[in-house]
Order: sequence, then C-alpha cells, then structure tokens
Amino acid sequence: MTKAAIRAEAEALFAAFQAAGALPVETEILQPAGTLLDLYGEDIRARAYVTMDPLRGEMMLRPDFTVPVVQAHMAHGAEPARYCYCGEVFRKQEHLDNRAQEYLQVGFEIFDRAAPEAADAEAFALFAGTLAPLSLRPVTGDIGILMAAVRGLETTERRKAALLRHIWRPQRFRALLDRFAGRAPMPPARAHLLERLATGTPEALIAAAGNMIGLRAPEDIAARAAALIEDASVKPISAPEAALLYDLLSLQAPARAALDHLRGITPMLPAIAPAVDRFETRLAALAARGIAVESLAFEASLGRTSMEYYDGFVFSFHGPQGWPPIASGGRYDALTAVLGQGRSIPAVGGIIRPHLVAALKGAV
Repeated sequence: MTKAAIRAEAEALFAAFQAAGALPVETEILQPAGTLLDLYGEDIRARAYVTMDPLRGEMMLRPDFTVPVVQAHMAHGAEPARYCYCGEVFRKQEHLDNRAQEYLQVGFEIFDRAAPEAADAEAFALFAGTLAPLSLRPVTGDIGILMAAVRGLETTERRKAALLRHIWRPQRFRALLDRFAGRAPMPPARAHLLERLATGTPEALIAAAGNMIGLRAPEDIAARAAALIEDASVKPISAPEAALLYDLLSLQAPARAALDHLRGITPMLPAIAPAVDRFETRLAALAARGIAVESLAFEASLGRTSMEYYDGFVFSFHGPQGWPPIASGGRYDALTAVLGQGRSIPAVGGIIRPHLVAALKGAV
C-alpha cells in the first residue's frame, strides 16, 4: 500500500463530501497547545507531538481537525454550515505496533441549530453511503444519555462532577462509581490521609510537612483537605440508582430494542427522559434516510475512549476484528460553547481514515 494509493482514497472521499454540499476548509498543522490542553488536560500531551516556538509558545502538531474547524466557524462562519477537510494528523502511539503516527484524515462537519437529530441522521447516512462498498459494521451510541443519568443521581454536585469529568476514562469512571456506590473501599492513600486529617488541622499538617513544593498555595491545599473530609461523610449512591447506572453502562442492543429498554428504565431514572426523547427522534430521522434501525447496533458506552468533546450521538464503522474503526464521529455541542466566546451552536461530524480504507480494499 503506497502513499499515492492512500492519497487517492483520501481525495475520492474528500470529493464525495464536497458533492454532498460541504465547503472545503483547511487548518494550520501547528496548533496552539494551550487550547487543546485546556480542553483535555494533560492526557492529550501523552498522545500529541509538542514543541516550543520562540514567538508563539507551546505548539502541538495537529492531533485532529475538529477543534480548529470549530474555532474558525465560531469566529466567522455563516449558519447553517457544512464543512469538509483532508489532511495529516499526528498521534503518538502507546505500543510498538503497526499504528501510524502520521496519517491522513478526511472529515465532514455540520453546524445547524434547526434540527440537531436530523443533522445526526444526515451525517451518519452520508458516512454509511460513502462507505457502503466496504460492507463495514456500523455501531451507534449516545454519551448524552449517560451524562444525563449522572447529572440526575441523588448525590453531591462534587461527586457528579467527578464522574462527569471521567466519562471518557472508563476504568477511572468505574472505580469512582464503585466507591461512590459503596461497592469498593476507599483507596488506601486517601484513607491514610483522612486518618491524619482527623488528628490535626490541615494547616498543622502543612506546617509539619516542611518547605512548600509546587504551585499550590497553603489555602488551596487546606480547601482540598476540607473537600476530602466532606466527601468521606457523604452517603453512598443508593443501590437502585447504582444498579441502573451499571445497567446503562453495559447496554448493547439493536437501536430500536435499546430505545424500548431505555423507555422502561426512564421512570426510575427520570433525568434521562429528554435524552431518550432525542434518541427516539434521531431513530425516526435515521429511518427516514433508509437506515435499518431495527438492526443498527447501539452501545451506550460507545465513544468513551475518544476525544473528550462528544456529548451526544456517537457512531463508528468497523472492519475486520482487531482493526481500529475505519470511521468515527459524533455530536459535540458543548465544544462550540467552550470555543465560541459566548456563542454556541449544535454541531456533529466525523472522520474517515483513508489508509484503513485503502488497506481494506487491498485485503478484499
């Protein structure tokens, strides 16, 4: 498989998105690292190539297109808008395998506040039609339902914020949920710290620790200690609520059956009702575009290991077992608010990996 073959696939996909009415756009390869670090925290640094520019400060080789496209649209884009792009992205890989560190992405984004669920269906149907010759396996999900369930828990705002912060880190999320539900003990280090705090004030412990190291002020450390003490006294999430959340995390079914299941648990988790309504509206829009929703796979946890901006509908298209997704995408309404300087707009989009398309065509 040559670079020329991959480039040819990318250009064909790019042309298909333009034919669907998308405006082609370009973004800089070097992106300001601060924006991405503010959005994703230090986790993104482990996967990105970072350098220091003497004039512009810390910069990052473009890890994906969505953030710069959103920034450009929120600065001067007309509404509604449909964009497409084609170019290189760069990701460090955690293992020495055949995953590329530099590869092409072709993407399509919709910014439209009129009917978000119809836009979800439009994006998914476009990807499904474009990739139809490859006979891929599509999977859908909805992170918004899980986020709504967390926000509706009868626990403290601090605990709900912690769970929401780790939605995209499944192992950490599960560990927190286990602890907050009383199904797992407190981590030994935290238990030991609480024992020490019980025998003295935070100020006394700070003074006994010696010279200050790091950027946190003593009052910040004392406030954190007070928060830990307060959290230790919070009653566990109730067993019925926890059971429903565990059930939601593991939900995998055809989309229509998943909707029926979610309707069944909504009376016990009323906070998810608006998100389930949106799910039903989306299924109707997908069906209107010829998607067989009775057999379309739905996984409630899909997208939780992706970039941390998806907050609603998510989708992916899969090839052979063991391959990464050939295409993936989803809704990221909250990201437009973060980057919009006081404005926001519903948005959905996705990307295709042309090198995987070319590899798959070479294998069949």
